[in-house]
Amino acid sequence: MHTWKQKPLQKRSIVNPDLKKLIMTTRSRRSITLLTDVRLITCIVQRGMGDTIVQAAQEAGAQGATVFYAKGSGVRERLGILGVAVEVEKEVVNIVVSSEQLDTVFNNIYLAGQLDTPGMGFMYVTPLEKAATYIPEELLEQLEVKHRGDSS
Repeated sequence: MHTWKQKPLQKRSIVNPDLKKLIMTTRSRRSITLLTDVRLITCIVQRGMGDTIVQAAQEAGAQGATVFYAKGSGVRERLGILGVAVEVEKEVVNIVVSSEQLDTVFNNIYLAGQLDTPGMGFMYVTPLEKAATYIPEELLEQLEVKHRGDSS
């Protein structure tokens, strides 16, 4: 039996209030940028409302969203008593935002999706322990320079 020993990742910590990230570099000069101050907004709405939610999120500063389709159950019967017709087909919109953007994006989505109307949808926020994506080195350098300027 052959056992592979992997060298531990070299860690370089960057203190940044915008992203609060940790960059780990491997032997092959590849890196993982971990975003540690982010939240996941999940919004479940009637079919056809997903684009409205995505547009509202982007107008509030979110970079993008993932939309997928789902089938709901349970609420339809209860709201039917109130005379509100609730569609079974749903769109689920996931949006990752920084903690600083959370309230602005959340409020914008809530209003655009008319979630204050019975049967229109439901949304919630999940804190993410860490997330990873590619961030161009130029952007990382700009954020570091900005942070150094802010802390002076």
